[in-house]
Amino acid sequence: MPEAGSTKAEPITTEVAGSGLAEMCKLEASGPFGILIFGASGDLTFRKLIPAFIRLMEIGLMPENFFVLGASNEKWDDETFRIKAREHLPPEASIEVTSPLWKRFESRLFYEFADAMSPQSFDTLTRRLLHLEQKHVTDARRLFYLAVPPHLFEPIIEGLGNMGLASEDKGFSSIVVEKPFGRDLQSAERLDKTLSRFFKERQIYRMDHYLAKETVQNMLMFRFANSIFDPLWNQKYIDHVQITVAETLGVEERAGYYEKAGVIRDMFQNHLFQLLALTAMEPPSSFDADLVRDEKIKVFRAIQPFDRESLGKNVVTAQYKSGSIQGKTVKAYRDESGVADNSGVATFAALKVYVDNWRWQGVPFYLRSGKRLSRRMAEVSVHFKEVPHMMFLRNVEGSIPNNVLTMRVQPDEGISLSFQTKTQGTKLCLSPVQMDFSYEKSFSLSGYERALLDCLQGDQTLFVRNDGVRRNWEIFTPLLDAMESEKGGELLFAYEAGSEGPDEAYDLIRRDSREWQPIGN
Repeated sequence: MPEAGSTKAEPITTEVAGSGLAEMCKLEASGPFGILIFGASGDLTFRKLIPAFIRLMEIGLMPENFFVLGASNEKWDDETFRIKAREHLPPEASIEVTSPLWKRFESRLFYEFADAMSPQSFDTLTRRLLHLEQKHVTDARRLFYLAVPPHLFEPIIEGLGNMGLASEDKGFSSIVVEKPFGRDLQSAERLDKTLSRFFKERQIYRMDHYLAKETVQNMLMFRFANSIFDPLWNQKYIDHVQITVAETLGVEERAGYYEKAGVIRDMFQNHLFQLLALTAMEPPSSFDADLVRDEKIKVFRAIQPFDRESLGKNVVTAQYKSGSIQGKTVKAYRDESGVADNSGVATFAALKVYVDNWRWQGVPFYLRSGKRLSRRMAEVSVHFKEVPHMMFLRNVEGSIPNNVLTMRVQPDEGISLSFQTKTQGTKLCLSPVQMDFSYEKSFSLSGYERALLDCLQGDQTLFVRNDGVRRNWEIFTPLLDAMESEKGGELLFAYEAGSEGPDEAYDLIRRDSREWQPIGN
């Protein structure tokens, strides 16, 4: 770590105690680069992207030569952009705006007004970009970041392509596209067609920041670097899998987006299905970006698309009512600013899916996600089957809980395994205990820090490929069509804000004589 007041830091090394692997775990800074952020006046830029770049600079993972050029339809200049960056710096940021490190970063921040629909704007942006590349000696290494609403994706991609900025003749050029990647199969295919006109697939980074979280990455290491789990990772020993992503927040300032998206598009088609794929995939022959993504695609292809019959059988959707979260009264979804009085948009969903292959035949995957739930959490829990013969039934009252392996994605990232032991001092009394690993005291990069570093280093392992996006929309588009039909509204249930979801979601899993892992308070 750098000394106080330092403007340069050495690349960090994650130590692996007693293993001799420290050199392998060294994180290296990227080469020179210039990043052009579209939507630079928005929340994502100030809340995630700029803090991520600052942290990478703090720990020595930014190159000497770089710049950040922001573009949006606000009529700002460089100094206004820098002032806004200072004002929006998150409270948890470790850097002081009076420090030499901040001053160095701020001097690399620039801004240009841009109208995504105007060819003249792209001409002006191109001239500014080329000037900054020459001034900061970034070797034409460019990263374009689309932190804008989805309807602006295609005009911006075409604007960049028409100016020749996607070309890699003199350096490299990559583009980052934030979700959603379309709103159905047809729109996703149209977006992919526009992207592929100007950018090759290896230049495209479809951002799913969940994939960059430490525990999500660790799922692959945990499964494929430890031989004791692979023999158990199949339908013979696993009863079912639960994947939960719960949020306490409502729609906040995103009602315009959420009214068009809903929870299925916002969470399931990307985040939850990516977690499912990492849990269910086969081991690739090597840890190569395309080989990893090949195996994930095989999982998606083994899942049957939903249809109208799935509504009410394998799918539960609901919308939050008013309630209380952490002692604070919160309004119903339909009372949120920007939400229609009669909105039929789902803010919660629970699904049951099957991966129809040899490894997972007959093992249900239960997925749920929602807003305004009792606690913020994201986890994958693997529930093992009961032992073949329970010889303690005469001596133990009630049932004995199954073993559960839980991979916690947020907020307390880590892995735990529950198992039974004899209670000390008794003749025969079983007690569940937890074997737990936590990242709480370990060094880690946030999702955006890791994702941006990988973009700059050309590593696509944590990013979604076009065929994966297409296949997931093939699975979900029939369900979305059914939900958005006249009859779909009849199956939209309600749940109280601050609860663990609607009763109907519990009925979905209880019909199979199972129970959800508690979300808790």
